[in-house]
Parts: sequence; structure tokens; C-alpha cells
Amino acid sequence: MPPDDAPPSVPPLARRLRTEREARHWSLSELAERSGVSKAMISRIERDEVSPTAVLLGRLSGAFGLSLSQLLARAEQSAGALARAADQPLWRDPDTGFSRRTLTPGGGPPTPLDLVWGELPAGAAVDYPAAAFAFVQDQQIVLLEGALNFTQGPATHAMRPGDCLRLGPPEPCRFHNPGPGPCRYVIALLRR
Repeated sequence: MPPDDAPPSVPPLARRLRTEREARHWSLSELAERSGVSKAMISRIERDEVSPTAVLLGRLSGAFGLSLSQLLARAEQSAGALARAADQPLWRDPDTGFSRRTLTPGGGPPTPLDLVWGELPAGAAVDYPAAAFAFVQDQQIVLLEGALNFTQGPATHAMRPGDCLRLGPPEPCRFHNPGPGPCRYVIALLRR
């Protein structure tokens, strides 16, 4: 349910960000301090005046102690043990065209495992701060199609289809598609 003074037409993601902040009794200033995202930008996102980028959502979800997939799943609130492809929450980064789909069904008992499908257009790159991974116990990426240069801290891994990479402790990360076509991958992450 939207906050009392939020119009019902506010999209689910904008509404969810505000709900997460208010559930913690955080002001805009406190969330800005915890996430490194400006107070003005958070306010504009919550009012659906701008569409947040992957970088901003990574910072905000990290401040909430959630993975990006958890935040998006909470925004869409899917139910049931089967998450049909057409019903899986999909989010697109307005800056890069990066798409992220939450695969994990929302029904049933809570699970610490999240499965996420990602597609990064040719030449695109997305950066995430270490805080976006602070609550992750284990994370692995399987490249399905295309090429992916994944950088974590000082190490860069050139991935080809079928490669699986297990991430180390939280550090700033970069997903970069150096190829001529899209790259598609699945991420499995286990929350603490």
C-alpha cells in the first residue's frame, strides 16, 4: 500500500524505496548519508521524477541491507512457487540499457538464495560499490552468452560462455561487455 501522501499512480519501485526508508525510520538525509546518493536524488526517485540507474539502485539497496534483486522483488511482490518468465520482475537501467530480472519465486518460505538474470548491451558497463555486496555470503556468475569482463577490486576476469566465476569478499565491482552483441548471464547469490 502506498504511503498516505504518495499518489497511487507512483510506480512500485519508487513506492518500495520510500517504504524501505520509512520502515527504518530514516529521513532522506540519513539514507543519503548511508548510501552516498544525494538527498535531492532520493527524493526525485521516490516521487518518480527520474528513473534510477543500476549504480544508484546498488547503493540504495546496499544501504538497506538488501540485494538489488530483493529490492526489485519486493517492489513487484510476486507470489507462488513458480515464477513464470512473463511475471518475473524486470528492471532496465535508463543510462546503459542493462536489464535485470529476478528469477527467484516470491512465494513459499523465505530463502537466502537469489537467482538473477542479467543482460548487458554491447559496450555497456555497470559499476557497483562494495556496499552493494556487504550482505552477500557467496556470489557466483555464470556467463550464458557473449563476453563479460568482470572486475572486482584490482582483478579483472575475461569471461566466455559457460564460464563460472565465484566472487571474493565485497569490493567495488564492474560488469563490462566488450563484445559486439549483448552478454547474458545468471547470478546466484546467498545472503548472510
